[in-house]
Amino acid sequence: MDHIHLIGIGGSGLSAIARLLLEMGYTVSGSDRASSSFLAELRQLGADIMIGHQPENIAGADLIVRSSAIPDENPEVIAAREAGIPVLKRADFLGKLMDGKYGIAVAGTHGKTTTTAMLVWVLIALLQDPSFIVGGKINKLGVNARAGKGSHFVIEADEYDRMFLGLKPMLEIITNVEHDHPDCYPTIESFSTAFEKFVNLLPNTGILIICGQDAGSTNLISYAREKQIQTISYGIEEYSEPCSEIEFFAKATNLSSIPNSGFSFDAIVNMQTCQVNLQVPGLHNVLNSLAVLAAISVLHLSLEQAALALGDFQGTGRRFEILGEPDGITIINDYAHHPTEIRATLSAARSRYPGHRIWVVWQPHTYSRTLLLQKEFSRSFSDANKVIVTEIFASRESKQEFSSAQVVQSMRHSAAQFIPELTDASNYLIDHLTNGDVLLVLSAGDADQISTQVLHHFQEKEASHV
Repeated sequence: MDHIHLIGIGGSGLSAIARLLLEMGYTVSGSDRASSSFLAELRQLGADIMIGHQPENIAGADLIVRSSAIPDENPEVIAAREAGIPVLKRADFLGKLMDGKYGIAVAGTHGKTTTTAMLVWVLIALLQDPSFIVGGKINKLGVNARAGKGSHFVIEADEYDRMFLGLKPMLEIITNVEHDHPDCYPTIESFSTAFEKFVNLLPNTGILIICGQDAGSTNLISYAREKQIQTISYGIEEYSEPCSEIEFFAKATNLSSIPNSGFSFDAIVNMQTCQVNLQVPGLHNVLNSLAVLAAISVLHLSLEQAALALGDFQGTGRRFEILGEPDGITIINDYAHHPTEIRATLSAARSRYPGHRIWVVWQPHTYSRTLLLQKEFSRSFSDANKVIVTEIFASRESKQEFSSAQVVQSMRHSAAQFIPELTDASNYLIDHLTNGDVLLVLSAGDADQISTQVLHHFQEKEASHV
């Protein structure tokens, strides 16, 4: 198996796998429907990239890996099967990549990208040289994957399409469990069952690290302990409801906000204490860092050095990513596309930028999620001064009659408005943003072009004043 072809190679998942394979010495080719920054980087690394899906694209391939978005009717999938070339989904392939490594899988409805990136950053700082796959670029590394020479393989365990059930972890981190992806998991029960199956992947010597103050995690903690899986929890001591009866293996105390930054706190991990000063904002990132410190303790590495490394962590792409502050306007990209994520991101922004006017652009992601969580979405923007909602990004779903205008109508926010087209939203912002404003663009789709357009406009305006 020397030549691997990836269908949908431009996505965050397969592009990371492609980078890893290239570093491991494989011949890599791939196709996608449109160009992207990921594809440009992979070309530079030696991948043969084709735009569009054609049967001839698979020529010479020994194995095909396809993303969850690629259907059976894809012409390359059909051609591969006719030629007798194995076709695998990510779930079937990723476990093979972890063979021979100590697998660490980070799962959860929210926070798994940042937590995975944090853990990778700390392990690198502690000279462990891990292999890793993350769902976004680690800002200070500039990559979303690497084939390291160390013994650890750290992977973001994506629950969509049950991808995480193909992994081979020795250590699992679960940040939270809250119903999502209704197109894949129509009920809360089906979602919870998938996480139970994920926990069952752990061998007898495996360890589960799980948030002890997340309501959705409590049943999973009980389930894991009933299965006699070694389970340890983490949480913030002052905010331990609704699970206060759980004793935290890792906990944060003495929290204080750092101006224009994150939180400072004392972390008590397995009865050892260290001080952490985070650059990334929000209480959710305090929790993410506790998960990392718990993992570092389990791996018998230095907590003190890990705490110092966490202080240098600057986040990942599209997770509270500050693009710039041209003409006194702070422009931030974020991937938040679930009500809980939106509330956490806006709370972090309010904490980091007290007294500033906060603008939010939200692009709903998929009809099924927007419909299922419409009520919760309508109540998620209280920490924003101004809210703009664009039309729903359909992603893998076909166009439907339902519109995000209906979500806006149900909002109680006094300054929420529906601007369906991205260009119109950009123009409105350009006309109304003023010095001191903070703009957050919340999108798992293509609305990050809004922040790019607004950024360029105010950069040019600022340059013209010089």
